[in-house]
Amino acid sequence: MPSYLIRPDLVTSPEGPYLAAAELTQSEARATASHSHARGQLMGALSGLISVGLDKQQWVVPAIHAIWIPPHCVHSVRSYGPFSGWSVFIAEERCAPLPREPRAIRTAPLLREAVRRAATWPGIELDEAQTRIADVIVDELAAAKEESLGLPSPEDPRLVRITDALASDLSDNRRLEEWAAWAGVAPRTLSRRFVAETGLTFAQWRQQARLLRALELVADGLPVTTIALELGYDNVSAFIDMFRRVMGTTPGRYATAANPDDRAVI
Repeated sequence: MPSYLIRPDLVTSPEGPYLAAAELTQSEARATASHSHARGQLMGALSGLISVGLDKQQWVVPAIHAIWIPPHCVHSVRSYGPFSGWSVFIAEERCAPLPREPRAIRTAPLLREAVRRAATWPGIELDEAQTRIADVIVDELAAAKEESLGLPSPEDPRLVRITDALASDLSDNRRLEEWAAWAGVAPRTLSRRFVAETGLTFAQWRQQARLLRALELVADGLPVTTIALELGYDNVSAFIDMFRRVMGTTPGRYATAANPDDRAVI
């Protein structure tokens, strides 16, 4: 018998409260096949890490981040090991002011605590106080700054061959010219096709792939030195500099900030 995160009617039906939420803590990995629903979904992590498959991209959801999935958007979900997180489902008619495309955001303590409160509600029409909290969640989502946590996939078979090889061994430091020779494509063509099909240069795509993998490994509690070596960095400092430049903090401080006990009061 399937284990539901939340009552199915609170996901599929336009009836009932316009916002419903639930929390989930699990000790083992979990995967959900591609699906969609009429309500928009904001999916967040408190500890551990999940990835969301959306169109031709994989989006990583590390701790204290969330992914907004608009109504009717097909997606799949996978968690990595022990995980604690939450989901908010918002009725389609209330999604008009919200982003029309999937979006990754960094969640503020106010949003996380409002969701925590909403997750205790019984799934019936909201009273006045509950409606105010639900409105806070929607307002926080609408105002949240977009984060870059997705990795687009190319379609050209030659590029796919390269990205698949890189994904299986991110420590491979071959230059673009070497990858082009390996895949049987001219370097200039490879460079141009990467930008056209992913919106990123080859170097940017590889850095993004390494960053998302780093977030997974940080969530698993691996030492920074181990992560740096697995991702092909010559030294730990170079990895930490990249992480700080993109995420705005060091891997160690990021892991500490992901502590779910960092709560606001509402």
